[in-house]
Amino acid sequence: MTTSDVNPDMTALLDYLKQNCGCDLTGNKSSSLTRRFQRRMQQLNIENYKDYLQYIQEHPSECTPLLDTIFINFSGFFRDPNAWDYLANKIIPQIIANKQPDERIRVWSAGCASGQEVYTLVMLLVEALGSEQYLQRVQIFATDIDEDAIAQARRGSYSHLEIAGISSEALSKYFEQTEQGYVFRSKLRRPIVFGRHDLAVNAPMSKIDLLVCRNVLIYLKRETQASIFVRFHFALTDEGFLFLGKAESLTNERQIFTPVSLKHSIFAKGQNLTLKDYLLIKPRIRNKAEVDPLTTQILIWQAAFLASPFAQVAVARNSRLLVANQQAYALFGLKNVDLGARLQDLEIGRLVNSIAFMRQLDSSRHPISLKNVQWVSELDTTYLDIHITPILYPSGKLLGANLTFIDVTECISLADDVERLNSNLAKVTVELQETKKILYNTIAELESTQKELESLNQEIEFRSHG
Repeated sequence: MTTSDVNPDMTALLDYLKQNCGCDLTGNKSSSLTRRFQRRMQQLNIENYKDYLQYIQEHPSECTPLLDTIFINFSGFFRDPNAWDYLANKIIPQIIANKQPDERIRVWSAGCASGQEVYTLVMLLVEALGSEQYLQRVQIFATDIDEDAIAQARRGSYSHLEIAGISSEALSKYFEQTEQGYVFRSKLRRPIVFGRHDLAVNAPMSKIDLLVCRNVLIYLKRETQASIFVRFHFALTDEGFLFLGKAESLTNERQIFTPVSLKHSIFAKGQNLTLKDYLLIKPRIRNKAEVDPLTTQILIWQAAFLASPFAQVAVARNSRLLVANQQAYALFGLKNVDLGARLQDLEIGRLVNSIAFMRQLDSSRHPISLKNVQWVSELDTTYLDIHITPILYPSGKLLGANLTFIDVTECISLADDVERLNSNLAKVTVELQETKKILYNTIAELESTQKELESLNQEIEFRSHG
């Protein structure tokens, strides 16, 4: 949102919310924001944005009811049932068919509100896979910009009115009845990772097979939508699907998505992203005739970090986790709430001593390599090579470290096989040498016996002629 869209007092209010409430609303449509600001101001009998900004500064807790007014968390189970039927009958079976029997299925519900959409997805996936396969193979990311909505979604508790439309059979299978209403079964909630996420600001998830974002983008400006679609393209696998709301449409000039069903707003990946597409992720530079080379490098580094086939994490100098890619999330069971935690308090802390390696990096500035480090999880034992690289300020001062975890389990297994084969070969060689020695002795004995027989024959012939 630019200053031409709103008056200066509203711009000041938006800047304050961005700096002090951690909420950047500049990508939202000005008409939608104006209506919601006016509604909240009328409730407080405040007439203008300047007075309202002063009120918020004097009452910091006002940020919460204001954001509750701005974020429309309306949702429902099986909203637009025909679209969900198409997803269940056509798309989910195709996703499963594209996967190996033991391969992970990753789903992202972006803008999940109070969770009905997420749990609708769970029900469809359980019906398609069965509960055991669902629990073993599915991972779901449920995100929203509204922390209160996320908290409600995480609880999975709904009133009798909110579950209207769900069949009695589905209710008994997927919900537990309480005095207050119905709670989605906790066992089926295990594969879901809930977290706060701003679609226009935060890095996207990766390797997603099904991305559901319904009735969220209609409140955002066209250019903000375009940057989000680029993130969605980056998030999806090559065979992944995007499921939008009934009133939403694609805004990119290039066809980075192709329709699978326009009627149900379901799309597949289209054209590959270009550098220009990636630059949409940073709205402040998208209209510049010339792009800052450093900014371009940062974008490329970020994309490479997220798309790396190896698990990677970055930690600050104080050993707190700054960022991790999805491979690291999966390997170490990380959650969004772990960002900012001390490395030694996380599962990764069982592998590396962050205080010790930070001290070593601070002293030497040289990378550290750890070979064949054993990682034991509930499922199996993995061996990792860990490469720890210092991240430095231009001045040379240590800023933090990047950790890359390379799975070498198969290499170790092959090395063990080679060692075992070499050992067997050595045994066979010794046995062969012993067999050859026995054979030589046998041949010598046969030659000696043959000579004795020849001598005996000669003696017999001599006597017979004598």
